[in-house]
Amino acid sequence: MGEGKGSTLVHLLVVVLSLVAFGFAVAAERRRSVGTIVTDDRNATYCVYNSDVATGYGVGGFLFLLTSESLLMGVTKCMCFGRPLAPGGNRAWSIIYFVSSWTTFLVAEACLIAGATKNAYHTKYRGMIYAQHFSCETLRKGVFIAGAVFVVATMILNVYYYMYFSKATDTQAVRKANRASSTVGMTGYA
Repeated sequence: MGEGKGSTLVHLLVVVLSLVAFGFAVAAERRRSVGTIVTDDRNATYCVYNSDVATGYGVGGFLFLLTSESLLMGVTKCMCFGRPLAPGGNRAWSIIYFVSSWTTFLVAEACLIAGATKNAYHTKYRGMIYAQHFSCETLRKGVFIAGAVFVVATMILNVYYYMYFSKATDTQAVRKANRASSTVGMTGYA
């Protein structure tokens, strides 16, 4: 790992997987289900939805982001296991980016899976409804876009987290920290 940069392959995979998740989230927003009201021969009104592809796109974005986060947490051993982090600024930034990336990850995943679930929910028959403004239930605009924004935020925070984590676990930095902390002399008074 030269000079605490981390693996370029890990950086590349995290960015590519996150960008694919972003693409799926944007595609899901563009292809949300839209319902139209239809009245059959028995005077029963119901909703007919055009497409359910946004649900698949939302789940795809969810899975790609989950894969990206799992890959990074597997490589860094979730910052809890493995080599200790050297004390200093790199460790502090690593912890800050770790917590921030998990927060944005959970929000992004919640937006994507909630959007996919709500998009898949369709009310078929409503019975005889004599309402002026009857509408079909659809997913609000912006749920998948909110997920996409948090996907990008997660990607950026993950890149910085891995960069600072790599610097904090660099063997030279750890050796310097261990050497500096073991300067207490153990000789007797002579």
